[in-house]
Amino acid sequence: MKIYKLEKVAQFTKSERISDETLVKAIDQAQRGLVDAELGSGLIKLRVARPGEGKSGGYRMLIAFRSGDRSVFLFGFAKNERDNIDSKQLKTLREASVMWLQATPQQIAAAIRNGLLIEVRNGKDN
Repeated sequence: MKIYKLEKVAQFTKSERISDETLVKAIDQAQRGLVDAELGSGLIKLRVARPGEGKSGGYRMLIAFRSGDRSVFLFGFAKNERDNIDSKQLKTLREASVMWLQATPQQIAAAIRNGLLIEVRNGKDN
């Protein structure tokens, strides 16, 4: 299972001190079917705990997810900063989910080379 995060998500996780290990654990949870919402087009929503706290007041991560294949963290937000995404954002995220889940290995490699996508490796922060 390959796990990636968009560069904007990498900025968010760094500023909020969300480790790659936490992201890997979230995907492990999704692999076991423990998702907070399936939003269509391979897009899922997961709650991620704040460091040292619980999930309820933590973060929400929207992820393009195909079990056993790949996951791409597309968007994240702190629960205390916003309640949810709006319908326009949901539509855009669904489209992005389809795009990333259908991307070829060559397209993924090009996105990594161009700094758009960052691979999350074994829970080690990049």
